[in-house]
Amino acid sequence: MKVSTLSVLALTLIGLSQAAAAETKIGFVNSDRVMREAGPAVRAQQRLEKEFEKRDQEMQRMAKDLQVLQEQLERNSTTMAEGERREKERAFNDLNRDFQRKQREFREDLNQRRNEELASVLEKANRAVKQIAEAEKYDVILQEAVYASPRIDITDKVVKALSDAK
Repeated sequence: MKVSTLSVLALTLIGLSQAAAAETKIGFVNSDRVMREAGPAVRAQQRLEKEFEKRDQEMQRMAKDLQVLQEQLERNSTTMAEGERREKERAFNDLNRDFQRKQREFREDLNQRRNEELASVLEKANRAVKQIAEAEKYDVILQEAVYASPRIDITDKVVKALSDAK
């Protein structure tokens, strides 16, 4: 009698947990896709490119100048006078040191601005996800998963909500 009562109780609990699971609404958002495709993310990337365009061009010019100096040194070092060769090497080393410093500063500034822009986009994306979750009565929305069925993927809705918002 005790075994059958426990079996009935276990089956009832399993049935209740399955019913509760059936009522649970889960969604998934691919954050990487949102950061690539959503309007605010695209505009943020364009702002960054425009903001750092001149510095990037300067870095490319400096790299080209370094390459030209290095080629001159390699090609002509045996025929140059000792003083001229040392002067060219010193100019090359000075330019290289300046280039390395500017390149490091450029990367740091770019990373800092990118993080600021991404934080803003992420805040907007989280607001959009929350609005969709509340409007469509989701219990849980995941942003990272090893696998998510396309059936629960709401990334398109989030991208659209962000792109529609001004």
